[in-house]
Amino acid sequence: MRDVLYLVFCYLRHNRFKTLVLVLSVMLIVFLPLGLKVLVGQSADSLSARAESTPLIVGAKGSPLELVLNALYFESDPPAVMTFSESQRVMDSGNAIAIPLYTRFRARDFPIVGTTLDYFDFRVLSVESGRKFAVIGECVVGSEVARLQGLELDSHVLSSPESVFDLAGVYPLKMKVVGILAATGTPDDRAILVDLKTSWIIEGLAHGHQDMLSPEARSAVLKRDGNVVVANASVVQYNEITAANMDSFHFHGDQADFPISAVIAVPHSQKSATLLQGKYLAKDERVQIVQPSRVMDELLETILTVQSYVVASIVVIGCSTLMTTILVFMLSLRLREREIEAMHRIGASKSKVVAMLSAEVVVVLLIGVSLALGLTLIVSRFGAELIRVFI
Repeated sequence: MRDVLYLVFCYLRHNRFKTLVLVLSVMLIVFLPLGLKVLVGQSADSLSARAESTPLIVGAKGSPLELVLNALYFESDPPAVMTFSESQRVMDSGNAIAIPLYTRFRARDFPIVGTTLDYFDFRVLSVESGRKFAVIGECVVGSEVARLQGLELDSHVLSSPESVFDLAGVYPLKMKVVGILAATGTPDDRAILVDLKTSWIIEGLAHGHQDMLSPEARSAVLKRDGNVVVANASVVQYNEITAANMDSFHFHGDQADFPISAVIAVPHSQKSATLLQGKYLAKDERVQIVQPSRVMDELLETILTVQSYVVASIVVIGCSTLMTTILVFMLSLRLREREIEAMHRIGASKSKVVAMLSAEVVVVLLIGVSLALGLTLIVSRFGAELIRVFI
């Protein structure tokens, strides 16, 4: 048998290109359906786990899927906003704890999530170094944000302007990093968590500027009328909140009317959850309340349906490729008639020739299947990371 395997090895090595094409064809036939199944399964598990850990989400009426994806993963386009009073409404119901979210802004490719300290407890987030934010202008960054941006404690993160052509827009806010989260393997690793008021400052609902009564601001004053000072456009507005200028930051308007993207409602019991959902059934209701697990189940059902069609297509293509591979082997036998005849003349029996030709097919199949299984194991091991990077 060694002599047969030796001849097979020499033949496959001599015909490298043909062997490579056949091995890759077999590998793809086996790997594509297996790898797709593994990736879809891990995607479903990842989506379901975060959705099932989030009982209820309150948001403006619109697409429930868009609302859930934004509140859970911070990656979809921000849904329609509602007012902060809706968060207080959930609290006043006595049925749940309200955790407001505002996810409109970004710092480069990372979402800035305006929320409260309750979010840390709800998601069981621990600070690996530093502390949680305590005042406006501070932020806590996820482990991936810190790693990719090279951030450390006391570093700074600058919010990205929504449009470079918005000349009247709000200045980007320079935020101090006071904490770095421990890795969790969730979207929180790629998030920048700030106090809700900080996100409102980024929007321009609050600002800080130099003291109009100070001598340095004299050139910016147009008119004084008692305690009322009218300033011109040259007044210096701060884009960084420090201990020295923090007292100058102030909000304009009623904070109950300020915008938020969603509210995570954590009911005290199943009965409380049912009662809370019942409060949002009126036809003239401006907001909606959804169960993320149900919304994601509908999405996964669609994904699995698409997967079945994709797998069916892959199987059809695989069968065609397999038939083509068989045809290649058959044509190869026709082209090797003189070679086979020469082997018979030097004393090789028909069984030896058949064993050698069969061994060639088996070796190609084994190599292709082994590579496919190896790739499937790699996908199963690193699939979650690939999903987080590309999805």
